[in-house]
Amino acid sequence: MPSTAVPIKGYDFNNGINHAEVIRAMYTTGYQATSVGQAIMEINRMINWRIEDDPSVQPDEVLPDPDDPNPKPQTAPKCKIFLGYTSNLISSGLRESLRYLVEHKQVDVIVSSAGGVEEDLIKCLGPTYLASFSIPGKELREKGLNRIGNLVVPNANYCAFEDWIMPLLDEMLLEQTEKGVVWTPSKMIRRFGERINNTSSVAYWAYKNDIPIYCPAITDGSIGDMVYFHSFRNPGLIIDIASDIRSINNQAVYAKKTGMIILGGGVVKHHICNANLMRNGADFSVFINTGQEFDGSDAGARPDEAVSWGKIRMDAKPVKVYSDASIVFPLIVAETFAPNVEMNKKNHGENI
Repeated sequence: MPSTAVPIKGYDFNNGINHAEVIRAMYTTGYQATSVGQAIMEINRMINWRIEDDPSVQPDEVLPDPDDPNPKPQTAPKCKIFLGYTSNLISSGLRESLRYLVEHKQVDVIVSSAGGVEEDLIKCLGPTYLASFSIPGKELREKGLNRIGNLVVPNANYCAFEDWIMPLLDEMLLEQTEKGVVWTPSKMIRRFGERINNTSSVAYWAYKNDIPIYCPAITDGSIGDMVYFHSFRNPGLIIDIASDIRSINNQAVYAKKTGMIILGGGVVKHHICNANLMRNGADFSVFINTGQEFDGSDAGARPDEAVSWGKIRMDAKPVKVYSDASIVFPLIVAETFAPNVEMNKKNHGENI
């Protein structure tokens, strides 16, 4: 065997109960545990990349972003991290891990499905409950409960959401009419985050920390239902998706380095990958989902397929973890972003 060969060895509990060491031992465990270990390494490369450490990127190679002519001064450019997640993950307890990343400014750009936006807001108005995968749909329907896997959301939560969002849609229409405001999905979500004013919310912290949330399919969920209802009671609201595609593509094009962390598949996965195609591919990538490639689906596609499209760079070392993100992503955060947040607190003496 070559000298670089890695022996397989898992964690020995005779050494005591040490959760951090259990996670660190995953890399040498094999199977998907090794993929988790590789994902931790790849995300830490995103976090730790600095321009001064990479001779291939020159500081004077600065391209002006026409949509941001006066950017904030940045003495040491970092890797721009794109985070994507699907609705079901916000419905689950993974919302708290995602909110933590946004609260502490660990990611730069977010892409969510419509449900990933509205379920975050709805949880501020009423809880989602643990249930079972096997409860008959007829029984739940009769009780006014909506099942998401083994979770349930009462109909009352969506009624509360309608009561909360309708005045905002009225307000947005008024600003469109009187001030000429052009509402894009990201601008809408920013307004929602401002008005929900709840520290448990991802959208709230995205608003506070000026992190854009893009949602190209914003009408594909309860928000779309509300826009539909609103079009009868107070018609005229226009949502412009063209401005947002320019905006997210520029986020990638004008970045020194980019990293993608994509939980789940579908629109959020493709939207982030396609933005990075505009810069000849992301430098770092981690996909976490259970999709298989044999049906040709976007979710199931391995990172190597994205390389063929120019969505991931040819010299990158992307990772795909075949797993339910609700299991592995908190473990990954524990060995990547969480230590980075604690280090920043210690170094800067502030709650970042």
